[in-house]
Amino acid sequence: MLILSRRPGESIQIGDVTITVSKIFPHRVKLGIEAPPDVSIMRSELIGRPPPDDPPSNQTTSPSSQL
Repeated sequence: MLILSRRPGESIQIGDVTITVSKIFPHRVKLGIEAPPDVSIMRSELIGRPPPDDPPSNQTTSPSSQL
C-alpha cells in the first residue's frame, strides 16, 4: 500500500482518475474524484451489498381497473 500526504487542494492521479483533497476535518477527509464516465466509483462499505429496492410507484388505481 502506498501512503501519501496531501494538503487541501492537492491531488493525486491514478490512470485517468484524479483524487483531490477538498477539506480536512478532525476525524474526516472530504475527497473529490474526477473519472471518465465508464469508471465505476463506489465506497468500499457498499461493495457486495444488494442495490436498494425500487421506490414504490405513485400510480393510482382507477375504480374501473379494480373490477
